[in-house]
Amino acid sequence: NIIIESCDGVKFSVARDILMRSELMKSMLEDHIEACGNDVDPIPLKDNCCHSKTLEKVIEYLTKHEEFEANDVPAWQRVEWDQQFVKIDGEEVFNLILAANFLDVDGLLDLGCRTLAYELGSCRSAEEVRGRFKLSNDFTPAEEERLAQEAGWVESTWRAA
Repeated sequence: NIIIESCDGVKFSVARDILMRSELMKSMLEDHIEACGNDVDPIPLKDNCCHSKTLEKVIEYLTKHEEFEANDVPAWQRVEWDQQFVKIDGEEVFNLILAANFLDVDGLLDLGCRTLAYELGSCRSAEEVRGRFKLSNDFTPAEEERLAQEAGWVESTWRAA
């Protein structure tokens, strides 16, 4: 097993095969062994998107997909598991997308982006988007009015749907 360390200092022991599913980890592991002469020292992931909670989810995803391939699990079961895996709040989806992008895990990045697109598409107003993703409104009332006038067609499209 290889030890990786999240940006908040939590260490995870992960099977080498699982880490190799991440293009970044594959390259970092090679560089780490070359620099340290071993694979015992923890590999630090200092990027802010690699908090322990998010990294734990990434490892769960990588582990499960490694199992899927090893056991030749049918595609429909993989899709079903993926759908359950991303039943998390919007902030966690954002964090997964950032971590998957940083760690170069294409399948997880695609899953996160599809989930985010679906969730955004199901929102009917800016207020609903802000509420769903815990975003603050930093527009002044004048800016909101100008945007409402410029994008009036969007509002009428939503109402018609």
